[in-house]
Amino acid sequence: MIQSDTLELLEWHRLCQHLSTFAATKLGAIASLHLKLPESQAVSEQLLAQTKEVYQLESRLSTGLSFEGIQDIGDSLERAERSGILAGDELLALATTLAGARNLRRVIDNQEDIPILTELVADLRTYPELEQEIHRCIDERGQVTDRASQKLGEIRTELRRLRSQITQKLQNILQVKSGAVQEQLITQRGDRFVIPVKAPQKDAIPGIVHDTSTSGATLYVEPNSVVPLGNQLRQTIKREQAEEEAIRRALTEQVAAVKPDLERLLAIVTTLDLATARARYSFWLGANPPRFINRPSGDARGLANAALTPVPHRDGSRQDGGWTHEEHEIITLRHLRHPLLVWQQHHEQGQPVVPVDLLIAPHIKVVTITGPNTGGKTVTLKTLGLAALMAKVGLFVPAREPVEIPWFDQVLADIGDEQSLQQSLSTFSGHIRRISRILDALGGDAGTRGRGD
Repeated sequence: MIQSDTLELLEWHRLCQHLSTFAATKLGAIASLHLKLPESQAVSEQLLAQTKEVYQLESRLSTGLSFEGIQDIGDSLERAERSGILAGDELLALATTLAGARNLRRVIDNQEDIPILTELVADLRTYPELEQEIHRCIDERGQVTDRASQKLGEIRTELRRLRSQITQKLQNILQVKSGAVQEQLITQRGDRFVIPVKAPQKDAIPGIVHDTSTSGATLYVEPNSVVPLGNQLRQTIKREQAEEEAIRRALTEQVAAVKPDLERLLAIVTTLDLATARARYSFWLGANPPRFINRPSGDARGLANAALTPVPHRDGSRQDGGWTHEEHEIITLRHLRHPLLVWQQHHEQGQPVVPVDLLIAPHIKVVTITGPNTGGKTVTLKTLGLAALMAKVGLFVPAREPVEIPWFDQVLADIGDEQSLQQSLSTFSGHIRRISRILDALGGDAGTRGRGD
């Protein structure tokens, strides 16, 4: 369990925000902003494998994976299950999402050597027949089409006939009574067809006044001769609306019947988009995939201290720092860069990022880093903490290959001179509070010491 204090100190939320900009869908962006930190190395290995395969897949594709058409239809699915009637644009979003998911599966199925992604989309059901039925009944504007049902087609034919008759009668009145109208214009007020009549000439065209201009000089009149046709039109429009609702209800019921599969589809697409965001962010960072290495068993606390207090190369030592791999592997992070500073350099005209080399031997328990202010001590600690978290969630680490790091049960940190005014704590008291939490976390984790912190 990663403490919230640690995530705040390491500015993990900012990294998640940066990751979300690489997501292709709203679902993926939301998942990026609320990344869950895995509780087992097996989950981290699975996430890392997904990232590697997407990275590999996108290097083969000329345009990368496309998530076109995929939308967040979760609310629509919930409403369908509660017997609500989905609007035309909601049904259209469902159809485009089904098509987008099917295209994703087709691309993945046509590739080799990506078993994790192939397995991920194996159970994806995209219901092409439902998609086709929606497109038959709903046009690209989200409106119900004439062909959705024979009854609707007949109703709309009747509507066109009535509108044509009304328009023809009004055109005749405009010509015969041209001196009484403001302009040769047929307009509507609500669902009633009207013509603009000069107020002093209202008796020349008897009818129902549905509106008046701001100045009062013009009256919008429905002549008495077209009122019966207008009434027929209104009734026919109500029949049209009832039939449209019946068609959308039938489609909604089809959606509700397969809701579990569609929810599964959303989950798979979100997982795939999140993996793609990790791969694209990793590529942008110039990062490399980490390898989780073995660590000493039974001495997790010492390694925890080492993990947050790293050491550079020993002066005059061999390239690997003079340590051997005889017992346990060395934490190796060469040319490691702080991902938030990389973002700041590229997007906020920040200073060039100064990389650090971190080689930590298994027997190292406590390391002291000294140096002047603004010498990079805090940045080094935060960079290593973020590297550990990035590896846990399946991100590549911005360091040169090989990237070798343990899988940490916990990442615990007390960094900087933060002061909590809300809790009336001094700077010193704030540090003591965090250190106390760290000690409690280490003391209460005896059962997992073999895996380490």
